[in-house]
Amino acid sequence: MTQIATSLIKPVVVTSRGETRVLVDTTSSLLHFAAAVAWIGVGIVAGLLYSFVFLRLYPNEGVEWLSPGRVRMVHTNLMAYGFLTNAFIGMLHWVVPRLTGEPVLSHALSKLIFLAWNAIVAAAIGGILLGQAQAIEWGETPFWSDHLVVVGVALVVVNFCWSLIRSREKAMYVSLWYFTAAFVWTPLVYIMGNYLPQTLVPGTGGAALVGLYIHDLVGLFVTPMGWGLMYFFVPVITRKPIFSHAISLVGFWGLAFFYPLNGVHHFLWSPIPMFAQYGAVISTIAVEIVVTTVVINFVMTMRGEWGRLKDSIALRWFMVGMTCYFITCLQCAFQTTLTMQKVIHFTDWVVGHSHLVMFGVFSFWIAGVIEHLWPKLTGRDWWSRRLNLWHFWLWTGGVALMFADLTVIGVVQGLLWDGLRPWEESIRYSEIGWFFRMISGWMILIGFICLGANMLMSLLARQEHSDSDYAGQFVEAQAGAGGTRD
Repeated sequence: MTQIATSLIKPVVVTSRGETRVLVDTTSSLLHFAAAVAWIGVGIVAGLLYSFVFLRLYPNEGVEWLSPGRVRMVHTNLMAYGFLTNAFIGMLHWVVPRLTGEPVLSHALSKLIFLAWNAIVAAAIGGILLGQAQAIEWGETPFWSDHLVVVGVALVVVNFCWSLIRSREKAMYVSLWYFTAAFVWTPLVYIMGNYLPQTLVPGTGGAALVGLYIHDLVGLFVTPMGWGLMYFFVPVITRKPIFSHAISLVGFWGLAFFYPLNGVHHFLWSPIPMFAQYGAVISTIAVEIVVTTVVINFVMTMRGEWGRLKDSIALRWFMVGMTCYFITCLQCAFQTTLTMQKVIHFTDWVVGHSHLVMFGVFSFWIAGVIEHLWPKLTGRDWWSRRLNLWHFWLWTGGVALMFADLTVIGVVQGLLWDGLRPWEESIRYSEIGWFFRMISGWMILIGFICLGANMLMSLLARQEHSDSDYAGQFVEAQAGAGGTRD
């Protein structure tokens, strides 16, 4: 740890090639976080606009390029590629050089990646609005944009793998395990999901690949990035080592072994061979058990530190996200069974579940990272703690309302359909829940406004932020308490 500790404290390092370079590209981190927040704002507006359809309040009726189907695809794709991807790249610029002691391959390449990636996102969204989307769930981006995405992902992988290959540490910390795996998995998953069903594998075989793509995009890209950032920032903020390094590796290998087999559970009771469906059910339950061990690891890390939640809004985001993750995993272990699928398939239960995991978990963790890093990236303290609190409570209340509301609606819908009741009856009951879903959307939008305004005002503020002690916090957390507890 000594070499990394030294490199963390210094703003510049002598690389393994003998070059003197800045260790951390804070400008790229700031730009990616700012872009992520801008894109999620557009995505939230698109999602809220789409919710008006169910209450017969949609304001753009008859406008082809703003038709509800296209607006929904804008909402989902901006969350995945505009918000999550930008935020993760920003986080990687902060974390990877600190854990390896080596800067990325090129800071100039980092700026190019920022410009190119966001241009690709904007172009893909434009293509969707013009009706050029593919008929692939979570792969609706126009086929011509997929080639650009693959090149962009390759550049990201090369830029960060340079630091990993030249790391000064012989043993990689668990965050780097997750990041490295994501660098390998993500290109493979994206190519599989966007090229094979579209061009080579039609019918039920293509549907099986789409199912794998839907779930592997979450499990082999979003999840490794999310867990990696948690394994870094929780010890930094609490100044404690992670409870068990061994448990963290159990979670990693469990994710690697079971998650790639989950995807077919999106197509239970379909013409896909039953052995594949049974395998998806078993592997889904297995991975949820493994994930629970990871949740336990973080709960034990927080032992004796729960009082920090009063002062640290970042830790609040992390722990609420952890709670949502546990609920999501527990729910998934039940809902993936063939028996329960008879009731909830095609209902709003699934929509509530997906919002809880993608928004209540990973977006909350990213919000916690932004809460923690924005003052360090801008050199300015937060303009208003009250706005950050409003942001936290509005998003927490909004996602809780949406999840509970859609879960209840889903059960009601499923039971009515299973009982062969008239379709109109299920619509009548659902409209009550759809109204509260719209309310939750407004809460999330107002929370976003609080975040965006606070980030902008903090950037413009004159009060400087003092962060001289941050450099050694991670080393102190991991080594100062005797390492891990294994």
